[in-house]
Amino acid sequence: MPEGEHTLAVFIDFENLALGFRGKRDRRFEIQKVLERLVEKGKLIVKKAYADWADYAEYKKPLHEAAIELIEIPKRAMTGKNSADIRLCVDALDLCYSKEHIDTFVIVSGDSDFSPLVSKLKENGKRVIGLGMKESSSNLLVDNCDEFIYYEDLERPLGIPPKIEQDLPEKKKEAFQLLVDSVVALVRENKEVLWSSMVKETMKRKKPSFNESYHGYRTFSDLLEDAEKEGIIQLRTDTRSGTYVIIGFGKDQKKEAAEESKESKEQKGRKTPKPHWRSRPKKPKPKAPLPSPEPPDIPSASETEPIV
Repeated sequence: MPEGEHTLAVFIDFENLALGFRGKRDRRFEIQKVLERLVEKGKLIVKKAYADWADYAEYKKPLHEAAIELIEIPKRAMTGKNSADIRLCVDALDLCYSKEHIDTFVIVSGDSDFSPLVSKLKENGKRVIGLGMKESSSNLLVDNCDEFIYYEDLERPLGIPPKIEQDLPEKKKEAFQLLVDSVVALVRENKEVLWSSMVKETMKRKKPSFNESYHGYRTFSDLLEDAEKEGIIQLRTDTRSGTYVIIGFGKDQKKEAAEESKESKEQKGRKTPKPHWRSRPKKPKPKAPLPSPEPPDIPSASETEPIV
């Protein structure tokens, strides 16, 4: 098992989910959406669902095809109450103490009765993720979990990933779409550096049968290089290890680069307008005339003649 990979045990209180979908004819519970979201968290080790399956026979086939163990909990004839909650708690605690390698427990329910179970699992050093319908999930359970995922959020895409071109071969389109989905999943999990090995592990978890050679590539690096060439992703080579790191989607990067080059070309093409007026040379200011020297005082004749 790769270092840092989480192992998950999933316990589904199916009757609680059925209450959330009751009265909504246009919507059905899709287990694949739940599992596709959870494989982004780590490797699914245990998958169990609890219900009186006589009331939910239409869901048995898709759950069985998803390799989920169906635990039959018939209702009590006298009280009308089932013991699914108790059985789920017993199985979860038994797994908590007997399987130390499982570090994450997923409770697919919104029932507040599971709050003590969540507290006990966290007390034993386990991470607990809750998943349920927004309308039928108790705030007590939501606040007690380490993370809570609303089923409605599974149907909302994260951002706008690049679309795969239609003229590509079918095998390439399939590989590129899985690559984009895996990158989106890692971004959703707040992974800061998307190493190529990390992306490939996520692709393998999403589709265990994935093999780059089937899609026409000798190595996974060849697949990444071709995806960058087609404008799907942007790559950077790590200076230390020499491996590829995905730094973003290619469409956005190409669009920004094209806009920048367009702006630079427009700026070069523009001629700076010449002013219609011409600056006149400044004339030197006329110097003030020097004051003419005053004539010396000449005494008048009256002053020089002697007085008789």
